[in-house]
Amino acid sequence: MSKQSKRREALVYHAKPTPGKIKVVPTKKYASQRDLSLAYSPGVAEPCLEIEKDVENVYKYTAKGNLVAVISNGTAVLGLGNIGPEASKPVMEGKGLLFKIFADIDVFDIEVNTENIDEFVETVKNIAPTFGGINLEDIKAPEAFEIERRLKEELDIPVMHDDQHGTAIISAAALINACELTEKNISDVKIVISGAGAAAISCTRLYQAFGAKRENIVMLDSKGVIRNDRETLTTQKAEFATDRKINTLDEAMVDADVFIGLSMADIVTPDMLRVMAKDPIVFAMANPDPEIPYQLAIDTRDDIIMATGRSDHPNQVNNVLGFPFIFRGALDVRATKINEAMKMAAVKALAQLAKEPVPEQVNIAYGETRLTFGKDYIIPKPFDPRLIAEVPPAVAKAAMDSGIAKEPITNWEKYKETLMERLGSDNKLVRLLLNRAKTNPKRLVFAEADQLDVLKAAQIVHDEGIAIPILLGRQDAIEKLKLEIEFDADVEIIDPKADKESERKNKYAQVYWQNHKRNGVTQYSAQKIMRERNYFAAMMVNEGDADALISGYSRNYPSVVKPMLDLIGLAKGAERVATTNVMMTERGPMFLSDTSINIDPNAQELAKIAQMTSKVVKMFGLEPVVAMISYSNFGSSNNERTTKVRDAVKILHKRIPDLLVDGELQTDFALNNELLIDQFPFSKIAGKKVNTLIFPNLDAANITYKLLKELNKAESIGPIMMGMRKPVHILQLHASVDEIVNMAAIAVIDAQEKEKYAQKHK
Repeated sequence: MSKQSKRREALVYHAKPTPGKIKVVPTKKYASQRDLSLAYSPGVAEPCLEIEKDVENVYKYTAKGNLVAVISNGTAVLGLGNIGPEASKPVMEGKGLLFKIFADIDVFDIEVNTENIDEFVETVKNIAPTFGGINLEDIKAPEAFEIERRLKEELDIPVMHDDQHGTAIISAAALINACELTEKNISDVKIVISGAGAAAISCTRLYQAFGAKRENIVMLDSKGVIRNDRETLTTQKAEFATDRKINTLDEAMVDADVFIGLSMADIVTPDMLRVMAKDPIVFAMANPDPEIPYQLAIDTRDDIIMATGRSDHPNQVNNVLGFPFIFRGALDVRATKINEAMKMAAVKALAQLAKEPVPEQVNIAYGETRLTFGKDYIIPKPFDPRLIAEVPPAVAKAAMDSGIAKEPITNWEKYKETLMERLGSDNKLVRLLLNRAKTNPKRLVFAEADQLDVLKAAQIVHDEGIAIPILLGRQDAIEKLKLEIEFDADVEIIDPKADKESERKNKYAQVYWQNHKRNGVTQYSAQKIMRERNYFAAMMVNEGDADALISGYSRNYPSVVKPMLDLIGLAKGAERVATTNVMMTERGPMFLSDTSINIDPNAQELAKIAQMTSKVVKMFGLEPVVAMISYSNFGSSNNERTTKVRDAVKILHKRIPDLLVDGELQTDFALNNELLIDQFPFSKIAGKKVNTLIFPNLDAANITYKLLKELNKAESIGPIMMGMRKPVHILQLHASVDEIVNMAAIAVIDAQEKEKYAQKHK
C-alpha cells in the first residue's frame, strides 16, 4: 500500500462512520419514565446525599472506581514530538481503547492546553474527584517527572506516567529472565542505556530497584555519554552520570552485558555487538525501527538475546502487557497510589508468567508448536489470556501489603474468576485469527476480485501479510479498480475467460472431464464450465496452483456451494458438509451451527455437526462447551423435533464422552448458568460457560446468527465450511470488507491445518 493510501485509510478509520474511537454507553435501564426519574431527578438525590455523608460512597454509587483519566498536554506524542493537545487526542483515545479491551477499564481522555507545570498539576487536581486513577501520557521530560511526583504526593488515587513506567516494567521483567537464562547476576552486569528521556530514566531506576549497580551503568543522550563532568545536566541525567572517561556509544559497548535502546533507529552497528560480552542482552526498543534491525543483530551474534518493540519479532516489549493490568489491580483494591512495590510486583508476575506452560490458544495465535521459556520467549505475549488473571492480583496484593489499599481482597479465587469474566467481554479472537494467519500466509484465490469490496479486502490481506492474494475476474476491471483504491502491489491477476489462460483452462477442463465423463460431461462442456470463475478457482485449489479460495460475495450461496461440492468434495472420513458462524458477543465468541447447509438434519447428522464444530472451536484454541438447542428442556416435549436433539446428545455422550455437551436445552437455559444450575444441576455443562450452540435446523441457526448480527451489531465470522477436502470458504451475499478479510484469515488457517494434517499422515 502506498504512503498516500495508508494515510487515507488511517484518516477514514478515525473519521467514519463516527468520528473518534470511543464513546459513552449507559449501564442502567433508561426506557421508562421511572428509569429516568431514578437516573436523574428526583432519584439521583439519594446517592448524592449518601456521598455527602461519606465521600467513600462515591465508589458505591458512581462509575469512579472503574474510570481512569488518560491525560496529556501533547508535548511528546509518540514519535511526533510537541504537536499540541488537540493533535494528541487520537492517541489518547487509542490508549482508552486499549484500557477497555485488555482490562475492561473505562476511560475519559483529557487534553490540557498548557505546558506550565503548575497549571497542569492544578488542572488535574481539580478534575481528580471524577476518576479512580490518572494515567499521564506523552508529556515531555523533564516536566513529566515533576508533574508525576507532585500529583502522586497531592492526590489519593493511583497516578502513573505510562511513558516512564510502562516500558520500565515490561523491560525489567524481560531483563530478569534474560539474566537468568545467561546465568548473569543483575548486580554484576554492565548496562548501556541509549536515551535519557522519561522512559530511559524510569527503566534505569527500576533496574536498580532489582539490583543493578549505578557504577555499572552508562547512559547516553544525543550529545553522547552522560559524564559527571558535563555542565548543565538536568537532575535526572545527573543521577546517572558516569565518571568513566568515555564519550561515544562505541566505547560504551565494549564488554557491556546489556544494551537498552530507547533512542533512535540504526545507531548500533554489528561491530558494536561484536565487542559486547558473552551472551549479550540487547533490547532495541526504538519504534517503529529499532536501534539495530533484529535480523542483523541475530546474524551478528548467535549468543544474543534480543528484544524489540515490534510485534513481528520475538520478545516484544509492549506496554500493553503492563498498564491495563496494573491499573486493574490498583482500582480493584482502591489503592491510593501506584508505588514501587506494585510496579515490582507487576515485573515479577510478568517474569514468572513467561516460565509457565503456555496455553494452546497462545501457541495457535502465534503459529508456534510450543512456546517455551528461552531466548525467543522471555516475556509473555500480548494475546496471553492469563495476563489479566496474574498481573492484577499481584499488583493488588502489593498494594494491600503496602498498606495503601482501601478495599482489600479476601477471596482471591473469586477475584480471579471475576477478572476472567472481564476478559470474556473482549473479543480478542479476531486479533488472534489475523495474527495466526500471518505466521504462514498461503496463496488465496479471491474468485470475485472485480468487485470493489472484494478487491479492498484483498488489498488489506496483501498489505497485512495475511495471505498471498490471487485475483480472479475481468483483468481490465480489476486493473481499473486497483488504480482507484491505490492498490499498486504486483499481485497475480487471472481472467478465466481470457485467451492467455487457454493452456491452463484446457488442462483444468481435461482433468474435470476425466473425473466426470461418466456423468454426462463432454469435453466441450468441460471447456465451457472452466470459463466459470468458481469452477476455475476450485480447480486451481484442486491442482495445487493455489492453497485456498473464497467466493460468494455476488452470488447466492447454493450456486457457489455446488461447484465446490462437485470439484472439491468431502474430506477423508467426513460424512457431510456443514457450516458454523463465529459471533463476537459481549460474553465472548459464540459458535453457531449449522447456519448454511443442512436444512433439517437428523440425530446422527446433528451429532456429526456438533463434532465438526467442536474441532473448529479447538482450532481457535478454545475448549468447546456445547449446548444442543431446542424449544424444550431435557424431555419436556416429546415432539420428533426435540427427540432428535435428545438422541443426538446420547450419540455424542457415547461417542465422545470427554466432550462437554448437553441438551436438549432452550437457549436461555444454555446461556444463563444460574438458571441451568438451579433447574438442571445434573447437566454436564452446568457451571460451564457455553460457547457453542448447535441448532435443530437451518431455519433456527440462520435466523439466530443474522438477528444477532443486525440487532446487536455482533461481528460475524463465517459461514466457516466444515468437512471439505480442501480449504474453500463461501461468503454471505454482499459481505463487508472486514468480513471478507476475516474469512480470508479463516481460509489461510484452514490451509495451514490441512497442510499439517497431510504432513503428519504421509
